[in-house]
Amino acid sequence: MAATTRGGDSARADSALVDSVVFDERGLVPCIVQDWSSGEVLMLAYMNREALERTLASGEVHFWSRSRQALWRKGETSGNVLRLRDLRLDCDGDALLALAEPVGPTCHTGKRTCFHRGGRQPAPHEALPALERVIAERASSRAEGSYTVQLLADPELARAKVSEEAEEVVRAAASESERRLAEEAADLLYHLAVLMAQRNVPLGAAFEELNARRR
Repeated sequence: MAATTRGGDSARADSALVDSVVFDERGLVPCIVQDWSSGEVLMLAYMNREALERTLASGEVHFWSRSRQALWRKGETSGNVLRLRDLRLDCDGDALLALAEPVGPTCHTGKRTCFHRGGRQPAPHEALPALERVIAERASSRAEGSYTVQLLADPELARAKVSEEAEEVVRAAASESERRLAEEAADLLYHLAVLMAQRNVPLGAAFEELNARRR
């Protein structure tokens, strides 16, 4: 969304969006940041009009610091910027949702997300992003005895396992319980994620292909 690549129609749409925002009495609007690829919520901060305009113009997320009373670009000191992919306004116009690609951890503590405290259980949508990160870690560490490492090192085995697990999903769908179907589908998703990782194809590429097909 860099300014140099945006045409007149996009610029007009950006201007219309800014004009539609209902800023509070301090001239601020809350902005939730969500990972573009995984859907995970990364942080919450505030924008004023200038921060919003700079975000749209530069393609990198900017905020207004309430403590320092200053404009700041996320990652300006750490390098962990947020590259904007889409920006949405809620039904009342008083909250923003920024869909962004994080470069490095979002939280100042070094955690991936600012929302890392508490939590009783993982949400369903977190399963595949977490799995993909585990596979990447195994690929990097090459831990001895890891089944994932074994699959990554043997593409033929990985392909065979995907075929095997797909057959088991079909059998479960035909004659086994709903629970067994879910278990076999989980096995298939795991092996498919490993197979894609071997080719350096992120799961998000498949999600984007699905989105493209519904247009």
